[in-house]
Amino acid sequence: MKKDTMQKHIIIVGAGPGGLTAAMLLAARGFKVTVFEKDPHIGGRNAAIVRNGYKFDTGPTFLMMKFILDEVFEEAGRQIDAYLKCVKLEPMYRLQFEDVRLEPTTDRDTMLQQLDSHFPGNRAGYDKFMRVEKERFHRMYPCLQKDYASAKQYLSKDMLRALPKLSIGRSLFSVLGDYFGDNEKLKLSFTFQSKYLGMSAWDCPGAFAILPYVEHAFGVYHVMGGLSEISEAMARVCRELGVSLRLATPVRQLLLEGRAVRGVELAGGERVLADETVLNADFGYAMKNLVPPGVLKKYSPENVDARAYSCSTFMLYLGLDKIYDLPHHAIFFASDYRRNISDIFQAKVLSGDISFYVRNASLTDPALAPPGHSAVYVLVPVPNRTAQIDWAKETAVFRDRVVTAMEKRAGMSDLRQHIREEIVFTPQTWQEMNIQHGATFNLAHSLGQMLYFRPRNRFEELDNCYLVGSGTHPGSGLPTIYESGRIAANLISRRYGIPFVSKNTQV
Repeated sequence: MKKDTMQKHIIIVGAGPGGLTAAMLLAARGFKVTVFEKDPHIGGRNAAIVRNGYKFDTGPTFLMMKFILDEVFEEAGRQIDAYLKCVKLEPMYRLQFEDVRLEPTTDRDTMLQQLDSHFPGNRAGYDKFMRVEKERFHRMYPCLQKDYASAKQYLSKDMLRALPKLSIGRSLFSVLGDYFGDNEKLKLSFTFQSKYLGMSAWDCPGAFAILPYVEHAFGVYHVMGGLSEISEAMARVCRELGVSLRLATPVRQLLLEGRAVRGVELAGGERVLADETVLNADFGYAMKNLVPPGVLKKYSPENVDARAYSCSTFMLYLGLDKIYDLPHHAIFFASDYRRNISDIFQAKVLSGDISFYVRNASLTDPALAPPGHSAVYVLVPVPNRTAQIDWAKETAVFRDRVVTAMEKRAGMSDLRQHIREEIVFTPQTWQEMNIQHGATFNLAHSLGQMLYFRPRNRFEELDNCYLVGSGTHPGSGLPTIYESGRIAANLISRRYGIPFVSKNTQV
C-alpha cells in the first residue's frame, strides 16, 4: 500500500447501512474515514427504537441475500458470526387472504405440498419459476454490481447477456402469469415483494421477478436483537478499524470548488476537508439541501421533485403485555387488493380495505420485550406526501382502522386492552426525518430509474462525490444498499491504486 494514499481522507455523510458499509471497507483498506450522522444514534432507517423495555426496528425487518452481508464483513477482515447471530426463518412468512393461507418456505417438498393443498395443479409452474428465475438472477446480478459511470458499462457484455431476461415492457404481475396462469392469489403470493421497492406489482418491471426467487432460493433471516443490530455491528467494526463516528453532527452543506467536492460544512459552522465525500443521506433531501443552490442541473430541485417516488408507510410500533400466536412475519391482503393498490398509487387516497404486515418477532427473539410481552411492528403501505392527505386529521382515524383490521383479521381480538406502549409513524413523520415526500423506499424502480438511469454511485454531477443508499444504484432494500456501499468503496480504492479483494468484481 502506498504511504501517501494511507492518508487520504474520506468523509461519509450519514451512518445508514450504505454509509457504514463503505466506511468499514474503506477503513479496512487503510483510508482515514470520518462519518457524520445527524442523529445521536447510528443506523438511519436501519436503527432501533427502544421504549420502556420494548425494542423495534425502525425500518427493514426482512434480511434477504444474506450472502452479501457476509461478504462485506469478510472483505473488512471480519467474520459476521463474531458480531451477529442470524436465524433462518422457516417458513419465511405467512400470506393471508380471506380464504387462503400460504406459508412459503425454501423447502421444495413442503412448498409443493402447500401448492397441492391450496392451488392444485401448480407444481410444474413453481419448478419452472425456480428454474427460469434462477437464470434471470445469475444474468442480472453482475449488472446490479456495476457502477454505470459510463454508457460503455450499460452496453457491456453482461448487460447484453441480461437484456433478453429483463422482460422489458412487462410488469411483475404479468411475468408471474408465465408460471401460474390466471390464478391471481397465487401470483400475488409471488409479487407482493414489489412492496420492498414501494411499487405496485402491476407497474413494477417484470425483471424484479428475481425478488421472490432470491427468497425461495436463499431464504429470509432474522438477526437476534433486531435487524438494527447489523448497523450496530458495522459501527463496532468501524470503530475497531479507526473510523471516526461523529454522531449528533448534522452536515449543513457540501464544500465545492467548481464541480469538485472538497469536504463539508457542519451545522455548527465547522468546515472539514476531505479527498472524497460519500453521501448516504436521502437522495432527494441531499440534492435539495446539501448541495449549494444553482449548482445541479440534471438533479436540480425542480427535476428531483418531478421524479417518480415510492409509496410511503404508516407504522405502528406496539409494546404488548401478551405474545400472540402469529408467525414471525405475516402479510394480510385486502379483500380487493387491486383496489387497495390503486388507492395507494393512482388515486392516492387512504383505503378503507387495507393490506398490512405484522412482524411478531418476539416469538423468535424474546429479548425484544420484557418476559411474557412482545414488540409488534405493523406496516401499512399508504400514499406518499405528494397525496393531499392531512395526517394531522387522519392519523387517529387511520390508526383505529389498522387496529380494528388486526383484531378482526389477524386473530388479535383483544389487542386494544394489551397495548402498553405505542409509537406511530406517518408519511409526515418520514418526511420530517429528511425523506423526500416521505417516500420510505426512495425513488421508484421504474425502467427509467434503474441501472444506468438511476443516480450513479460515482455521482455524475459532482467530482469527488459518491452516492450510497436506497436512492442510488442498485436500489432500495438492505442487500442492494450494502452493495451500493461496496461499489462506492471499490471505486474510491481503485482511484487511489489500493489493492483489495472483493466478491464484487464488476467495479
